[in-house]
Amino acid sequence: QVQLVESGGGLVQAGGSLRLSCTASGHTVRSYAMGWFHQAPGKEREFVAAVDWSGGGTYYADSVKGRFTISRDNAKNTVYLHMNSLKPEETAVYYCAAGDPMGFPEYSDYSNPTRYDFWGRGTQVTVSS
Repeated sequence: QVQLVESGGGLVQAGGSLRLSCTASGHTVRSYAMGWFHQAPGKEREFVAAVDWSGGGTYYADSVKGRFTISRDNAKNTVYLHMNSLKPEETAVYYCAAGDPMGFPEYSDYSNPTRYDFWGRGTQVTVSS
């Protein structure tokens, strides 16, 4: 069983930056695809970014391309999300997820939350205007 714990959330002004971390325990995730999603109150969970097991393939929601960067350090069992130029509408709880790489045969699968097997409890990001 994989346990995921997110950290790094907080309050930031619009245009600011944050780095989120997701550390796994219980089992190595070096062979897993990893993703970040966010969910605002009253809205559905939305895809933000994902990285394949090797770290060589990264995928982003159109709204964050050029501003967010996902990376992984398999030696530390940790995935990061660097967020720049944050916007107030990106205020949400940010969740980390891990999925068996066999569950991502298509590029589009990385943005599908049902493809992921394990989820963290989330970290709150609040962007003030």
